Amino acid sequence: MSPWNWSDLHLRDPWWLTAWLVVGYLGLRALRRRPGAAVFYSEVSLLRLLPRTAAQRVGRLLPWLRVLALALVVLALSRPRAGQEEFRIRRQGIAILMCLDRSGSMETPMSLGDTQMTRLDAVRHAFRLFVTGGGPLGGRPDDLLGLVTFTGYAEARCPLTLDHHALLELLDGVQVARRPPGLGGPLRPASPSGLTAGGGGELPEASIPSDPYWAEERLTAIGDAIVAAVDRLKDAPAKSRVIILFSDGEQTAGVVTPAEAAQAAKNLGIRIYTIGIEPNQATLREIAEITGGRAFTAADPQALQDVYREIDQLEKNPTEGRLYTQYRELYGYALWPAVGLIVLELVLSSTRFRTLP
Repeated sequence: MSPWNWSDLHLRDPWWLTAWLVVGYLGLRALRRRPGAAVFYSEVSLLRLLPRTAAQRVGRLLPWLRVLALALVVLALSRPRAGQEEFRIRRQGIAILMCLDRSGSMETPMSLGDTQMTRLDAVRHAFRLFVTGGGPLGGRPDDLLGLVTFTGYAEARCPLTLDHHALLELLDGVQVARRPPGLGGPLRPASPSGLTAGGGGELPEASIPSDPYWAEERLTAIGDAIVAAVDRLKDAPAKSRVIILFSDGEQTAGVVTPAEAAQAAKNLGIRIYTIGIEPNQATLREIAEITGGRAFTAADPQALQDVYREIDQLEKNPTEGRLYTQYRELYGYALWPAVGLIVLELVLSSTRFRTLP
């Protein structure tokens, strides 16, 4: 705490100072009090003519040491202290869950100035700035953040947490779905019915992978991902709950449709902000409209950062300003000298200035 000054000083219980009247009365009694005779002589008038020694003069001050000590004890009881006012801002965090598409198309390259990066790298970079702050982004230090990734199925990567460092480490470990080696010829995006994305005939037999896990990895289950995110947000101890959904494709798999999942989120008061690559992703727009969120398009890394900046502005933390006063107790400055004076008076009256009983 910074040094205090006399202008900050005040008494917590000033009514204790009325006891100084009692202390003053005791002091006057000590001043007027004459000690009784310890040894009787027939004539003591001649003794009064003798000069007083320094020890005798000091000895008469001993009762005043006790009076001064009592005065300091009374001052300590009045609780002198110095106060400094401080204005603090209290923030209440919100709960944000990131839903990230990790299908193979997320390896598509994007350019940020002279730097080449994949779509997944661009999302990582923008989300890191959103969480930790940088440039126009202030960061989200008070928010509960979590992560769900999805392809043909949803996978919870990180529960809601304030440990943002751990969250970002898990995000760095997310990889796009890649075809395992030895599965045959070139693969084209497939719909759940087994037809090509363009609506043509069936896929050539050589293009159909023999690994069912890889077949699921190639698909996109947006609805299931939203359900997984809602399940983790529904009991979050926050007034505001948000899902940020990033996908560069349409729904091609899953048990729950995106509209059904969005309606479930709306019923629980959860908003969804969607981020797509193409401007005509109708599914993402519908999800945002149902939940009262917004749909964004980010065709390059800079646009993606701009989207996160806009979401950062939309989802402000509730703040509350309070004025606090921090006190430094000063009663010790009176109490310890009082103890010292009492000890000194007892020692002197029992040794050098001891009187006959």
